[in-house]
Amino acid sequence: MYFPPDPVQEINAELIKLRHKTQESDEGLKKLKFYREVFVIQYQKSSTCEVQIEQNSDQGEKLIYDFQQLLKLRMELYNNFLHIYIRLKELQKKFLETHLIKWKRAQQLYGNGVPFQNNLEKLQEWCEMLADIIWQIKLNIGQIENLFACFSSPEINFEKLSILKNYFIVLLSSLITNVFIIEKQPPQVIKTNTRFSTKVRLLVGSKLGVSMSSPQVKVTIVSEAQALELIRTGKNGIEASGVILNNMGTMEYYEATGQLSISFQNLQLQTINRAQKKGLDSVMDEKFSLLFQTQFQVGGGDLNFQVWTLSLPIVVIVHGNQDPYALATITWDNAFGKPGRELFKVPDKVHWKEVAAMLRNKFKSYTGCALSEDNLQLLARKVLRTSGFVKPEAQVTLSQFCKESLPRRKFTFWEWFYGIMKVTREHLSYLWNEGHIMGFVDRQHAEELLLQKCNGTFLLRFSDSVIGGVTIAWVADSQARGSREVFMVEPITSRDFLIRSISDRIYDFEILQYLYPALPKDQAFKKYYTLNTGVINPNGYINRGLISQLPGFVAMQ
Repeated sequence: MYFPPDPVQEINAELIKLRHKTQESDEGLKKLKFYREVFVIQYQKSSTCEVQIEQNSDQGEKLIYDFQQLLKLRMELYNNFLHIYIRLKELQKKFLETHLIKWKRAQQLYGNGVPFQNNLEKLQEWCEMLADIIWQIKLNIGQIENLFACFSSPEINFEKLSILKNYFIVLLSSLITNVFIIEKQPPQVIKTNTRFSTKVRLLVGSKLGVSMSSPQVKVTIVSEAQALELIRTGKNGIEASGVILNNMGTMEYYEATGQLSISFQNLQLQTINRAQKKGLDSVMDEKFSLLFQTQFQVGGGDLNFQVWTLSLPIVVIVHGNQDPYALATITWDNAFGKPGRELFKVPDKVHWKEVAAMLRNKFKSYTGCALSEDNLQLLARKVLRTSGFVKPEAQVTLSQFCKESLPRRKFTFWEWFYGIMKVTREHLSYLWNEGHIMGFVDRQHAEELLLQKCNGTFLLRFSDSVIGGVTIAWVADSQARGSREVFMVEPITSRDFLIRSISDRIYDFEILQYLYPALPKDQAFKKYYTLNTGVINPNGYINRGLISQLPGFVAMQ
């Protein structure tokens, strides 16, 4: 059986090989220094003139031979450096374009609740090994340049070595500018005048003497157009799109962890400048990003770097009731804003199977509860406004997801789904996880299920007509019709649950006997009842309690 190679082990092995090759070049450089010193001594003995090799004597021929040996050693080192460069460039590309991009994508999906294996320490280890190797070779090339600077022979190609050194500098620059990362993303929905936090980190912070320069980091907020211009030109002197308090800080080096980072704990967006709206676009469709900028020196001032990085897209709100709409924009972006896209661009439509995965992860992370395949099928029919089975490859549009109202409703699919997540997290998660809430079942199917059971059987489902509403459906004899019928309690919302819990309401409704399919209700809910025991308080009063009633219905005899 074929087992594909472990990509982590591959990079580890390649870095070890490159470090070994670098050590070999160190030894080669020592050898070159030694032979160069011997040559200079011999030359000084044979002539006190300007360094110019004589070719008309035995001594001159010996010096020529020795000099040729020096050039040969120099060329061997050059070839070794070139080999290291080619392998380094390939390895660094794999690291930056595969592993680091994969980490950033995982961080983005984490915003939608996808579990995130944060292997940042391993990434930093690789970064530091790459930086060490690149810097050491750059220094070695510089030493060779110095060793031959006093020679004026036309056989010495100074330009070739200088070009190779610049290749390593470019490699180092590419590494450093790409590993200034946001370790902890800011909230992707930011309310003005509300405190928030974030953390940035330089993954080569323990190397190259970067920490000695105590880099200052500045945070600003930029619009989509500004971010695109920054990426296009690389010039970061752009005007901010808002005012952020406490937006300056100094990166600190933590010796115990080897991290160079800064945590902004008290950022606050005071004002925001919005672009002119286009067509039917809402302000909740407008995306911003936090721009982090810093500059520092490496190698004791040998090289200067100005680096920046952009956060994941952010939607700015000014009122809490905008949160669901903003979260819809961010949820779609996190799920479908894949690596390599033009900044902030997302597809207008995607396959249902992708939307299903997004909803499953979001619901799980938000509520702690899982969605079943039956739950997802109902959601598919709801978002696509259909009654039939929805195939995985069916197309769901962004408008269907969060812009167009559901049929005969004044709210969108996302508003309805968000309301369910909210009420589940706040009041129902314990019952959901025990399997006592059917939840995602339409009215007609609920009636079909209950009519197959004995009177008094009930189930809990999410309302189709009230955002965040939960209704209790049960089967009983209808006095008006003279037959069995399914009845449904007016949807109960979060405000109602603050007054009396769902378990206590079920206790109050004596007509309810069996939780679908046939579980006695006390067996399911008794441990959650909060009964008034009639105990007299120290003040002499007995606590009064509220009881829910179903007028016109009595307990089964």
